[in-house]
Amino acid sequence: MRIFTSFSISYTNVVLFIILITAACIQPIRAQVKESSELFKTLADKDSLLFNQGFNRCNYKVLENIISKDFEFYHDVSGVQNRTDFFKATRENICSNPKRKPIRKLVSGSLTVFPLKNMGQVYGAIQKGTHRFYIKEPNKDLYLTSTAKFTHVWLLVEDTWKLKTVLSYDHQGPT
Repeated sequence: MRIFTSFSISYTNVVLFIILITAACIQPIRAQVKESSELFKTLADKDSLLFNQGFNRCNYKVLENIISKDFEFYHDVSGVQNRTDFFKATRENICSNPKRKPIRKLVSGSLTVFPLKNMGQVYGAIQKGTHRFYIKEPNKDLYLTSTAKFTHVWLLVEDTWKLKTVLSYDHQGPT
């Protein structure tokens, strides 16, 4: 019986060792870049321009400069939009009523970036995260209206990052 117990412990140790080695080998395969990387910082900056300037402050010039000419927007509630439709919807739904202005905030720590490469050269990136939407009204605190996930495909076009595709999904109410 004592030999069997020793074998069980040894067998368990071997299995744990194999699991740890496998996990150590798989981890470097993840393509997500670190938050300290230049790519992450650049795309976090683009996210800030897109939402803090474009969405929250209705700065159309910023939006026009970062959104690709062949832009595609897929929303799980309001459907599909191209660049023209997106700008029209932004003007009519996001920026038309300053007394009831939607505001977007990125959920801290949720942003991830995955480079897209061709023959070792970065040509784009996938950016994912979670954001919350609020309403700003005069003389009131912001109040939460929804939380959603997003996936953005950014392409590097002539040394400039352009937002090509947006997936906005899993919209949940404030509860």
